[in-house]
Amino acid sequence: MTNEIRTIFDRIAPVYDQLNDLLSLGQHRIWKEMTVKWSEAQVGDTALDLCCGSGDLSLRLARRVGAKGQVYGVDFSPAQLTIAKERSRSQYPAPPITWIEADVLDLPFEDSQFDAVTMGYGLRNVTDIYRSLKEIHRVLKAGAKAAILDFHRPSNPQTRTFQQWYMDHLVVPIASQMGLKKEYAYISPSLDRFPRGKEQVEIAYQVGFASATHYPIVNGMMGVLVLTKKS
Repeated sequence: MTNEIRTIFDRIAPVYDQLNDLLSLGQHRIWKEMTVKWSEAQVGDTALDLCCGSGDLSLRLARRVGAKGQVYGVDFSPAQLTIAKERSRSQYPAPPITWIEADVLDLPFEDSQFDAVTMGYGLRNVTDIYRSLKEIHRVLKAGAKAAILDFHRPSNPQTRTFQQWYMDHLVVPIASQMGLKKEYAYISPSLDRFPRGKEQVEIAYQVGFASATHYPIVNGMMGVLVLTKKS
C-alpha cells in the first residue's frame, strides 16, 4: 500500500461511514450482510476481516462467530482502527475482535489460520491484487471461503453514465463541503483501474483458489468475489 492511500483513509476516517451511506444509496449494510453470509463463517470460527476500516464488517463477523469465536480486524490506517476500537468498546457484551495495524500484502498470520475471510472496499485500493489474493489464500484453511465486496464500473453504458453522474454531482460535492474533495476524487480513477469481475476470477484461479465466482450487484455497480480454497 502506498503512503498516499494510507493518508487518504486516515483523513476520511471521521466521515467514512457517512459517506459509505451516500456512495451506496444507503444499501451498504445489506451488501455487507451478504458478504458475511457468503464467507460461510460459523459459530466458534476464527475469522479475518481485511481493510476493516471503521469495523462494520468485523462487528458483523463477530456476531456471526459468537462469543466462542474470534475475529481479527486488519487495516493499515491508524485513524480508521481508532474508530473501529471505539465502536467495539461501545458494544455489550464486548465482541471477540482483535484489531491489528498491518498491510494486507504482508499479513502477520500463520498459514491456514482462518475459517473465513472478508474484505470490504479494499481490493480496489491495494497496489497488487494478485499478491493480496495470494495472502488471503495462504491464511485460509483448506476448504474455507473468502468474500470480497467492492464498487465496480458497470459494463452497461447507461448504468455507467448514471454512476459517474452520481459521483460527480452528489458524492464529490458533498465530500467537498466536508473538506475532502481530493480524497473522494480518487474513487473514479480507482474504479477505472479495477479489474472487472471476470478478470478478478481469472486472477483468483492463478493464485490457486479451487473455485471463484463473482456476483454482480446493483446492475454491476457493486460486486462480491467469493473464493474457496482447495480442501
